[in-house]
Amino acid sequence: MNIVTPDLCDEFPEVKVVEPGFNNYGAIKAFGGEMVTVKCFEDNSVVKEQVGLPGEGRVMVVDGGGSKRAALLGDMLAEKAADNGWAGIIIYGCIRDVDVIGETQLGVQALDTVPRKTEKRGIGDLNVPVTFHGTIFVPGQYVYADNNGIIVSEKPLSLPE
Repeated sequence: MNIVTPDLCDEFPEVKVVEPGFNNYGAIKAFGGEMVTVKCFEDNSVVKEQVGLPGEGRVMVVDGGGSKRAALLGDMLAEKAADNGWAGIIIYGCIRDVDVIGETQLGVQALDTVPRKTEKRGIGDLNVPVTFHGTIFVPGQYVYADNNGIIVSEKPLSLPE
């Protein structure tokens, strides 16, 4: 699928545009798919569970509360997500192991990087609406991301060939 968010915005003006502030870290720079949401704070237990399941081309949107104290994704979870068919992960928070993630066949966007991992306390919510950067992310909707930004749609989008 050819994902160019400016072209998608031109073709589908009803899409929601996420406020800027995310950086692209994965080897796949443009990605999109049906959304799975995770809400967690400095505990990536639910993220770890989800990357172990078949991704089926979906995108995990993680509301980490914007915390920059602990990374919600590292190289091992990113590799597992890629191996299990996730298209990408968008994190309102931080990641670590950026050099390895940069070579992993997965789309990854996050606010920043930090070397500290999270504590595993088994805390977090799966597939609940989450809100950050001026946008409500609803499980089952679609999200698309590239170096230009992130957009959200209620339906799958594609550009004419």
